[in-house]
Amino acid sequence: MSDNDGKKPLGVRGAGSRPGNVKQSFSHGRTKNVVVETKRKRVVVPKPAAAATGAAGSGTSSGITAASKRPAGISDAELERRMKALAAARAREADDAAQREADEKAREEERNRRREEAEAKEREQREAEEKARAKLEEEERQKRATEQAALKAAASAAEPDAAPVAAPTRAPASKAAPVARKREEDDQVSRRGKARGGEDARRAGKLTLNQALAGGEGGRPKSMAAMKRKQERARQKAMGGLQEREKIVRDVQLPETIVVSELANRMAERVGDIVKALMQNGMMVTQNQSIDADTAELIIEEFGHRVVRVSDSDVEDVIDQVDDKPEDLTSRPPVITIMGHVDHGKTSLLDAIRDAKVVAGEAGGITQHIGAYQVKTDSGALLTFLDTPGHAAFTSMRARGAQVTDIVVLVVAADDAVMPQTIEAINHAKAAKVPMIVAINKIDKYEANPQKVRTDLLQHEVIVEQMSGDVQDVEVSAVTGQGLDELLEAIALQAEILELKANPNRAAEGAVIEAQLDVGRGPVATVLVKKGTLRQGDVFVVGEQYGRVRALINDRGERIKEAGPSVPVEVLGLNGTPEAGDVLNVVETEAQAREIAEYRANASKEKRAAVGAGTTLEQLLAKAKEDENVKELPIVVKADVQGSAEAIVQAMEKIGNNEVRVRVLHSGVGAITESDIGLAEASGAPVFGFNVRANAPARNTANQKGVEIRYYSVIYDLVDDVKAAASGLLGNEIREKFIGYAKIKEVFKVTGIGRVAGCLVTEGVARRSAGVRLLRDDVVVHEGTLKTLKRFKDDVNEVQSGQECGMAFENYDDIRPDDVIEIFEREEVTRTLA
Repeated sequence: MSDNDGKKPLGVRGAGSRPGNVKQSFSHGRTKNVVVETKRKRVVVPKPAAAATGAAGSGTSSGITAASKRPAGISDAELERRMKALAAARAREADDAAQREADEKAREEERNRRREEAEAKEREQREAEEKARAKLEEEERQKRATEQAALKAAASAAEPDAAPVAAPTRAPASKAAPVARKREEDDQVSRRGKARGGEDARRAGKLTLNQALAGGEGGRPKSMAAMKRKQERARQKAMGGLQEREKIVRDVQLPETIVVSELANRMAERVGDIVKALMQNGMMVTQNQSIDADTAELIIEEFGHRVVRVSDSDVEDVIDQVDDKPEDLTSRPPVITIMGHVDHGKTSLLDAIRDAKVVAGEAGGITQHIGAYQVKTDSGALLTFLDTPGHAAFTSMRARGAQVTDIVVLVVAADDAVMPQTIEAINHAKAAKVPMIVAINKIDKYEANPQKVRTDLLQHEVIVEQMSGDVQDVEVSAVTGQGLDELLEAIALQAEILELKANPNRAAEGAVIEAQLDVGRGPVATVLVKKGTLRQGDVFVVGEQYGRVRALINDRGERIKEAGPSVPVEVLGLNGTPEAGDVLNVVETEAQAREIAEYRANASKEKRAAVGAGTTLEQLLAKAKEDENVKELPIVVKADVQGSAEAIVQAMEKIGNNEVRVRVLHSGVGAITESDIGLAEASGAPVFGFNVRANAPARNTANQKGVEIRYYSVIYDLVDDVKAAASGLLGNEIREKFIGYAKIKEVFKVTGIGRVAGCLVTEGVARRSAGVRLLRDDVVVHEGTLKTLKRFKDDVNEVQSGQECGMAFENYDDIRPDDVIEIFEREEVTRTLA
């Protein structure tokens, strides 16, 4: 026996222990080998013959394990390693089995939990359905009981006898019983069908490929979302009824035309509902088509919303038009414009003021570019001068609504007196209702005669203070600087009298003095702020252009952050070049500015494209007839000499009566210029030229702006045309003149003509072209024209008194003997002015 006798090898069990992984094989009492099976591999351990024999002789079944010895060729370490591997494999197998058992148990618990939740939910739904069904049945029973009671009451009222009433009351009950049983059986069948085919019913609404290709009956079934909404409604109904959402009434802004989809968006309704409503009203439109405002208003009212009518011009309502409160107003510097005749020293006077009152470096090129600058007087008052605008630009700005000038300084040369352009400047200042200060320049010259200037101004209703008037006059010299301080003090005094104020704490509003396209900076506009404060970064719209303020440059060439009232600045950041006189307004967003600019551009384009859009005489007369408030006919007159101009003006003053009169805006000597066209456009008047013509720029401007120019060489023709134009405001008078009477003797019926009256002309004459009235017992029964007038068989134009004739009326046959025909003619009498 070896050392291993009586011991079991590591990991090897005896036969009596029912090993699952160890098998023994016997052959004629001798053991051949031992087979060890594991989960991963099969190990064969050979046994020696002697050990097998000894074990067999022992008479025990486990002798092979007890008496086994180390297999041949295997060391102790190898045997131990194999035994440890076998033990580890068995341990891993046991762990895997335990993990599988735990996972299976968890899955089983999850299935049980879900099953219980589904059963609970189904039970709740079934209980809710049963409650709803019971409620419906109860209501139905109550309804039937009410009907039966009403039927009994009606029968009792009809027949007092109780015996006949019993039969009809039992009959409906007997008939109602099978109906109730039938309804209950249908409910049971429906419940069983739901229980058995719930899954099939749930999937019935899904679209399969075969159904889509075959295009089955009824079209495409409802979507899952629709089915869910239906189930939700059924659930809410079962839980206590649907709660209708409160209708939200909206204010819908309605322009002249609107797209259907945009209308639905503003109403917060579905587009399909809007299209359906339009189709019901006979309009087959899609969501991308436009409809008119009247149709849209009907749809809006049909859906229960409120209509707010707006027009395209309402986009400009975003511009702040609120009046400033008196407590918010502060004093602002006045804006002065220098005007006068050529070579009377306007530019020299401006240069003298600038050199005397502006420090070195401020009078650089930027001043000429910006066109405006500020001067501070010795008393500390600030004055804003406009450099570039003569009376042409002055009127152009006024025509566009940019009334920026507060004071006009009229420059008159002392050695030249009043000249034509001086008169134009006076008329422009009067038309703008702006106070005037007369600066008598060139007082240093030997031939200067300021008193003659004051006397000449009297002819144009300009009375200076030295002539006991209210217009200030100052004698100045741009060469020597004489009187400059007095001129500035006079301007400051006039500004103090005007009490000029503005609110700086609001959205800015200003006017464009001039604009240009700079190569390096793009569109640049010189803006004079009227109200509010213009700041860097503000979004603005000016005329047909818009933009955002990128930079502000003052009259000294410095960049500033903001500009208050009466401050001139250059504005950078426009998308285009505006026109002089355009009004600048600050808005909140760039989208608003773009919308306003596009509307203005379209309106201007339509105005330019309109045929005859201007101030022609015919359009002015038509406008005057429509507008009852028009009592004046404004005109502009230019003549070759002063005498002719004065004669025309005096003739114009004599035209008119208590209803209409002619007002001469301006009369001058010389050719018709752009200044005259600008004044005519601003006031809506035509231009009359007597022995003069318009220059090329004036003709082009008149064509662009639609101002009519008429030329005359005879003064009486001019006066007659103006008198006719003014007379047209009075309207024409229509008068009736009776020319004859005829009496119907007999009525004949003529084929192809109809009923013809045989008449005798009793008075005057009967004409075919005249109007006729049929009198019956001195009552007018018909008024019209004659279809035919015959003398014997011939058609004639007229029949004299005492002759017989045949008459037939146009579209009228009810004529009788003894009727009287009244023949008359209408004449239009034009009202004229004396």
